[in-house]
Amino acid sequence: MSDVEDNFLDSVHKTNIVRAADDSVNSLKENPTPRKFKPWMNFLEAREREEESIASSFDKNQLRIGKKLVVSLSKEIGRGTDGTVVYEGSYEGRKVAVKRLLKTHIKLDDNEIGNLIASDHHQNVVRYYGVEHDRDFTYLVLELCDFSLDDLIRITSLNSSPYKLDPNYLYCGTSTMTMYENRWELLKNTLGDVKLRKENNDRPSPLLLQLLRDIVSGLVHLHKLGIIHRDLKPRNILITMRKSTLCAKLSDMGIHKRLLIENKTYSSVTSFGCATTSWKAAEQLLNGRHTSATDMFSLGCIIFFCITRGRHPFGDHDERDWNIKRDKKQDLFLIQDFPEAFHLISRLLEPDPTKRPKASEILQHPMFWDAEKRLSFLRDTSDRLGENSDLFKALERTVRTNLATKWNKKVDEKIVTYMRACSKRDYKFNSVRDLLRLIRNLSSHYGELGQDVQILVGPKYEEFDDYFTSRFPSLLIKVYEVVCSYYGDGEYFMRYFVGNPTSNVSSDITFVVDCQGK
Repeated sequence: MSDVEDNFLDSVHKTNIVRAADDSVNSLKENPTPRKFKPWMNFLEAREREEESIASSFDKNQLRIGKKLVVSLSKEIGRGTDGTVVYEGSYEGRKVAVKRLLKTHIKLDDNEIGNLIASDHHQNVVRYYGVEHDRDFTYLVLELCDFSLDDLIRITSLNSSPYKLDPNYLYCGTSTMTMYENRWELLKNTLGDVKLRKENNDRPSPLLLQLLRDIVSGLVHLHKLGIIHRDLKPRNILITMRKSTLCAKLSDMGIHKRLLIENKTYSSVTSFGCATTSWKAAEQLLNGRHTSATDMFSLGCIIFFCITRGRHPFGDHDERDWNIKRDKKQDLFLIQDFPEAFHLISRLLEPDPTKRPKASEILQHPMFWDAEKRLSFLRDTSDRLGENSDLFKALERTVRTNLATKWNKKVDEKIVTYMRACSKRDYKFNSVRDLLRLIRNLSSHYGELGQDVQILVGPKYEEFDDYFTSRFPSLLIKVYEVVCSYYGDGEYFMRYFVGNPTSNVSSDITFVVDCQGK
């Protein structure tokens, strides 16, 4: 073997492959003789052996696509329509989820994928890192999440649901009980005791409400970009675990349909596949025009699904499409004890898409208010009652019928006695105004209350709010409806109706005023 060959192979063994290749190419350019070709052939053979060695170091179930992506075929996450499969993988050294799409079923051009990747810069939208192709498949590289909303509701509801579950609920799809048990253990080990509902009234816990806010925030982001999701469902909402909480992210959006919302012009974009019909609005099932309002219908079904531990407002799986087309809401009675949810979901499920609220309006609805804001609203309403006799009369006329009995029958006598003595005034137990004044005085002067009274009403704000909500479940939403009619366009209550100062005030107020008459 010549000195040139020895030096060349030595450089290869020292992994200086790139430098050796450059030297060989330059040598061939200067003197393209058979003798010079031999080191180059030796290099190619060495390179081939190296690639074979690298390939053999991978598991036989790992597939390399391009230079950046490795797909773990043995780690399947889920399956979709039209042959779509999601695997775990790695992309540029980062753990990712890989959605494999059959080219024969789904056609995506580079512009569509580029729009998808460009639209994901939001904490409540799953990140799209890139795309790779081979002869048969397109591989979308996504942020790897821990599980779906569907998984979360299932694993937290298996042993705690007061409702009769859909018989297909626990066993549909590719998921298994073992998988749910493993994910439940992971969830508990990471976050401890995960509570999605309050123990005293079975309403959503602050954690579940935050997850629902995440979903709405992601939807607001998409709609601002002119993107209709069109396949919004629990399996397309993914959950990531953080150090002390959970975060919800929208997935599988952007390629379904893109539109310019402001100008109301539409352009078709190839879909990932058939959207799951159980979560589609009637206008979708009947092949009508798709707008952002179709996503709002799906959102109503998802909120109901979360609140009721996996039930669907239109009944069991095999009858949902039929019921949706005919606006037969089978199971709304399940949330009658949660009036704020009933109020919002009923409007999201309106058969007329023009009557559904916009995503940007949803987070201002009382269902999403935290305990402090709920109490603040009742306190502010109490403060305004003396200034508007029409509001006072409307409250007494509308809300009193929902109290059913004198309100002191539902409040601990010690609280009433204490507040009568402190305020040096009497309360009319058949007056809504006086009930609001009691709540206002307790809240405003909480630090001055006797310890025995503080124990009865509970700490501010969460347990304090629960005390009155459990006794007067319809009070907040009924007061809200009346205030919408009289103060919906007033500056004093504006912060309860419009969250974004730059939003269209008249549009937002129209929603809250119209909905109170339903």
